[in-house]
Amino acid sequence: MTIKAGNIRKGMYILFKNAPHQVTKADFMSPGKGSALMRVKLRSVLSTGTTDFTYKSQENVEEVEVSSKQMQYLYKDGDELVFMDGTTYEQMSVPLDLVGEQHKLLKEALEVYLLMYDEKPIGVRLPDKVTLQVAHAEDADGGNTVGQARKMVELETGYELLAPLFVKTGDSLIIDTASMSYLSRA
Repeated sequence: MTIKAGNIRKGMYILFKNAPHQVTKADFMSPGKGSALMRVKLRSVLSTGTTDFTYKSQENVEEVEVSSKQMQYLYKDGDELVFMDGTTYEQMSVPLDLVGEQHKLLKEALEVYLLMYDEKPIGVRLPDKVTLQVAHAEDADGGNTVGQARKMVELETGYELLAPLFVKTGDSLIIDTASMSYLSRA
């Protein structure tokens, strides 16, 4: 499907130099004179490289047709993540670098969507929020604090993040998967 470059948005998949790329950043720029521009940062789904490119906003760009398949996270195997289709029990391995930092929020049996291009996985979409248990949290010091006091806590997956002082070991927290930050207690 062909779209105008001015309609490119973060998260889209487009064809760049005959290879599928994910748009990781898209900035619309309108200089004083001349045509408007769309400056994009692209991540190749076939390799780990990123590219910066600038389109004229009226240029035609080919959007890549990406399908999604609901899968369940099983385990990490070296530098790959293993997922299973809940209906066919088919297992699929996905390279860790396709998931990025968000792999630190994956826990066993979490339902995710594998993004597919030509029957090959090109990414993973997590739910907007995940609930994870606190594996370790230091006791809070009620010292001189201004604003929101925070401390580092370690989650069951090994990921560390800033959470309010009242969070204790064993609490369940709701985490925003986009920003990978604390939202609330579950």
